[in-house]
Amino acid sequence: MKIDKIESFFIGGGYVVRIHTDNGISGIGQTACWGYPEAVERIVATFEKYLIGQNPLRIEHHWQYLYRMGPFRGTALCGAISAVDIALWDIKGKHFGVPVWELLGGNCRDKIRLHLMAGGSTPETMFQTAKDTVEEGFTALKFDPVVGGYQDMALDRLVKTARDLVAAAREGGGPDLDLIVEVHRKLTPMNGIVLAEALIPFNIYFLEDPIQIDSIVSQAELAKRMTVPLANGERLTTIWEFRELLAAGGPQYVRPDVALAGGLTQCKKIAAIAESYHSAVVTHNFLGPLTTTASLHLDTSIPNFITQEYTKGDESPNNAVYKTCYQREGGYIPIPEAPGLGVELDDSLIEQPLPTDEHRSDPVARRWLGRLRCVMDNRQKGEQLILKHT
Repeated sequence: MKIDKIESFFIGGGYVVRIHTDNGISGIGQTACWGYPEAVERIVATFEKYLIGQNPLRIEHHWQYLYRMGPFRGTALCGAISAVDIALWDIKGKHFGVPVWELLGGNCRDKIRLHLMAGGSTPETMFQTAKDTVEEGFTALKFDPVVGGYQDMALDRLVKTARDLVAAAREGGGPDLDLIVEVHRKLTPMNGIVLAEALIPFNIYFLEDPIQIDSIVSQAELAKRMTVPLANGERLTTIWEFRELLAAGGPQYVRPDVALAGGLTQCKKIAAIAESYHSAVVTHNFLGPLTTTASLHLDTSIPNFITQEYTKGDESPNNAVYKTCYQREGGYIPIPEAPGLGVELDDSLIEQPLPTDEHRSDPVARRWLGRLRCVMDNRQKGEQLILKHT
């Protein structure tokens, strides 16, 4: 069996690859480098020169070659490798007639626990969201209580606003709902510590990404200074970054994304490294059914998984292009039983609009820093990022 064709698609503003073999088996994969899908597509086009004619079952060998074939590293490269890696595992599972998790060591569980991504901007809406989440069968809820306008809030106002939202979620969800507080890298280290201490009475499951991802050391130092459990890692790309993060002292939960951190091949290794530090895995995932399905196979096969990120967008008609083999049951998904990943593309629904700034926008948080303010002008006009004294 050899690889004889590679197709690339832009679906929903993201990049998806489909790899075909000469015996009729194909596999699909996706990148979580959603900010730069065109870059990933170009890298995969470069990979194609090597991959065509190769045996698709030599996944570890191909991973190492693609990662080391040039002297460069980074998010786009690892995002491209991740998409290819997932597709190759899909092929391998279909070739042997088993779900991918069987090839990864077998199942450690029979169903995958989900935490729902939802929220509310007021205590009243947050209370109702948590209440509805429990009634639907979920046992964990993830939300961001650092609401709009936080950039110019006094610290006391910011902390009390977030605290009120978390308190409402705890009241609405009760003691059997785990609360995951996502901050989306909006705070400074010291502000993050103040917020974490304010949330101690509500027994949150963990606090996620309080600061920007620029420094692994800073993130680890923060984990050591907090009594609230900390989680991060969704933007990290290699086993070496995760090893250094854990060796430096944190966090208690790691958040690899199978579509960014090297695919299933590397994320299985990341989970093993985390296990050696007694750190649990909370798979990052929000792009849709394809990355959800790939994540399910990792979750099924590792001992230190605790919960998977889930958005009801997976169930939207907008994602009908993905045909999955499973059905969510309350706050859980039974492990996939179909050969391969258990998800296919509906070719009749594939459209290929060019990615736009709207799809990849992740606005820089504009915060007052002394008297220096960062102002980002319209990206589509190509204007420069300027720093203004105000």
